[in-house]
Amino acid sequence: MASWCARAARQCYSVIASPGLIRASPRLLCTAAQQKSNGQSTEEEQGGGQHAQQTPAEKALAEEKSQLEEQLKEITDKYKRALADTENLRQRSQKMVEEAKLYGIQGFCKDLLEVADILEKATVSVPKEEVTPENPHLKSLYEGLVMTEVQIQKVFAKHGLVKLNPAGQKFDPYEHEALFHAFVEGKEPGTVTMVTKVGYKLHGRTLRPALVGVAKAP
Repeated sequence: MASWCARAARQCYSVIASPGLIRASPRLLCTAAQQKSNGQSTEEEQGGGQHAQQTPAEKALAEEKSQLEEQLKEITDKYKRALADTENLRQRSQKMVEEAKLYGIQGFCKDLLEVADILEKATVSVPKEEVTPENPHLKSLYEGLVMTEVQIQKVFAKHGLVKLNPAGQKFDPYEHEALFHAFVEGKEPGTVTMVTKVGYKLHGRTLRPALVGVAKAP
């Protein structure tokens, strides 16, 4: 019995230690590993393909996102335009208020100009040779008229109303109104030779043009 067991053990060892079996084992191992690797790659490719394809829900979300971005852009543009329009309106309103402060009294000033014209004519009409101590009443009246005229001109200047007396100046259609043109010897054409009525400017704006006569070429 012992001898039979020994022979069986030697036969098993010879089979296991066979060179053919040992050479085949690495090939089997490599083949199995390669098959496993190929299987994993195929699964990964399939999985990647599945991820690359968007679902209907994802497509709907992407479209909604695009629409919201367009709406946001449109609302932002409208908001910027509204801000610009509001700023322009504010500036125009402020300019109108400032002009109203400056030129709101022009109607009142025009009425006072008539009073100033009358005072000027009154002082000019008084003969200078008659204003003597021998005529105290006329002298006092004349001096009172002159003082009144000076004072009213000070009030005008205080409120931005400036007198225009363009005698000897170049004719300016924005400040002067020509009543006639006549040749005057020694005067350059286009020069104001006579002032019939003085003009006035209110804060740089012509309130009343001066009525003048202008020299012309012969």
